[in-house]
Amino acid sequence: MQTEPLKDTVTRRKLIDVLMNKAMYADLVLKNGKIINVLTREIVAGDIAVKGEFILKVGNAADLIGQETKVVDLQGKFVSPGFIDSHMHFESSMLTVSEFARLSIPSGTTTLVADPHEIGNALGPAGIKAMTEEAKCVPNNVYFVVPCLTPDSPGLETAGYDITSKDMEEILNYYNVIGIGELQGFSNAKHVYKNSPEIIDDLVVSTGYAKSIGKIVDGNAPELFGSELAAHIICGGGVVSCHETTKKEECIEKLRQGVYVFMREGSTQRNMSECIKAVTEEGMDSRRCILVTDDMVAEDLEKYGHMNDVVRRTITQGVDPVEAIQMVTINPAAYFKFEHLGVLAPGKQADIVILDNLQNMNVQQVYIKGKQVAENKKTIVHIPEYEYPITVKMSVKREKINLQDLAVKTRKTGKVAARVIGVIPDQNLTEALQANLFVDNGIVMADTEQDIIHMACLERYGRNKNIGRAFVKGFGLKKGAFAESIAHDTHNIIAVGANLEDMALAVNRVIEMNGGISVVNNKKVLAEMRLPIAGLMTDELSGEEVTQKLMELHECIAQLGGTIHAPLMHLSFLALTTSPVWKITDYGLIDVDNYTVLPPLVD
Repeated sequence: MQTEPLKDTVTRRKLIDVLMNKAMYADLVLKNGKIINVLTREIVAGDIAVKGEFILKVGNAADLIGQETKVVDLQGKFVSPGFIDSHMHFESSMLTVSEFARLSIPSGTTTLVADPHEIGNALGPAGIKAMTEEAKCVPNNVYFVVPCLTPDSPGLETAGYDITSKDMEEILNYYNVIGIGELQGFSNAKHVYKNSPEIIDDLVVSTGYAKSIGKIVDGNAPELFGSELAAHIICGGGVVSCHETTKKEECIEKLRQGVYVFMREGSTQRNMSECIKAVTEEGMDSRRCILVTDDMVAEDLEKYGHMNDVVRRTITQGVDPVEAIQMVTINPAAYFKFEHLGVLAPGKQADIVILDNLQNMNVQQVYIKGKQVAENKKTIVHIPEYEYPITVKMSVKREKINLQDLAVKTRKTGKVAARVIGVIPDQNLTEALQANLFVDNGIVMADTEQDIIHMACLERYGRNKNIGRAFVKGFGLKKGAFAESIAHDTHNIIAVGANLEDMALAVNRVIEMNGGISVVNNKKVLAEMRLPIAGLMTDELSGEEVTQKLMELHECIAQLGGTIHAPLMHLSFLALTTSPVWKITDYGLIDVDNYTVLPPLVD
């Protein structure tokens, strides 16, 4: 017999007793608040009474106050449901689940829906399971949507483990897994259908199984319209989300087709201000508009907050504060079928945020399951440490390389025409460029005057020793190089450099550290950070220490001439083969739109 339904029955019966028995009282009453009702989009003065983990009553709770009741007089402060980040990756913050929770809870984020496809690409089910186990240690609600395909583009890149439908029965039943994550394998719908129809077959099997056991499926439909968008929706089972929407017109069509649009507003990818125009300019219903980060780095969590900052930015676009709060509470709760979250109402989980102002979204107190967990931007509960298995910390299985391994070579002399990836700030989209570059002893050289430098992606799992080579424009680098074991989504080693010697040293240092980041100039390592967990995260540093280390790394890159902000995150997305136009993998330069590998030089 399943115990959860019985436990729920007993709990609800006890709550009824407290409400109806005049000799029983609430554990906690938050009185004299301005309650944000996301059901009716209004603000109503009143109290909230809590018993155990659940809300007893919203309104006048004077009859539920006894001698043992803790009473907090809010003196007119605003009371909101806890905020939900509906799409994020712990790996992109380089923080463990525990450390991310500690930094994000004080800003009102009580629920996280994480997609562990980064660690899934690196380590497969073993990595995903380890992360879900860590989630048992934190006070907030952490749910997972797992990958059903790694790598995203089979035949164009190498992952550490190939996840397919064969793995779904296992990983969909890990702790707090609620569905399948972003359906990137069918993002480039037309070319996947034409070139790799077997991928669609496998995805439909996976999503069909997920739907049959009551799980959700996240979509991933960048720049898909018409029949391609419809095919993507059907592949996901008929109800999907998309966090890759970047234009107003794209948002409008997706909303009209029933897609839940995850409006992304993170540290480097910011699409909300364009997507929200579907609401502010066209008057469309916002019920299927959901605010997400995808992703925020530790520094931004410390400086600006988390979902409260995203809501704040949305309000500045002309959205009513309560409507913006709906986009991080009841809207995602409806999509994920979280019947216990997202609303302040009887029987709901007592996840509550206290704010002193709806314009600046300044969070003063946070409650999760009826217990206060944060006060004045600090987490006030202990979060135990989780020890990751040693197997999760042995992900780099590649021998060291030399500069010749990274070179684009030619038999031509003088100048050659090279294909160049163009970085677009604050986007994971890129441009397809071309430039004339000098040849020196058979090696095509970088040209810092044109802001064109070397780029490489190296397979790191010991499966084939591939190295992809190309050129990139947009980092501003004048000298030196940097490398990292973060390269979405397969997370091979990716590097850029003004010269190949420094670039080789940076790569080799990442290999020596068994994953991490290295910045090099003039044959010397200027700064580095180990990322022992799958080459993606650290359990050796606190969130504040990660921030300091990243500031040091960014400063070193700036000293080398780097001009783009968050250069490490921008570099990591240049391997994302599901986002147009050109990217790089261990196979080489990838033409995303045509699902093919291009030579780095124009014939």
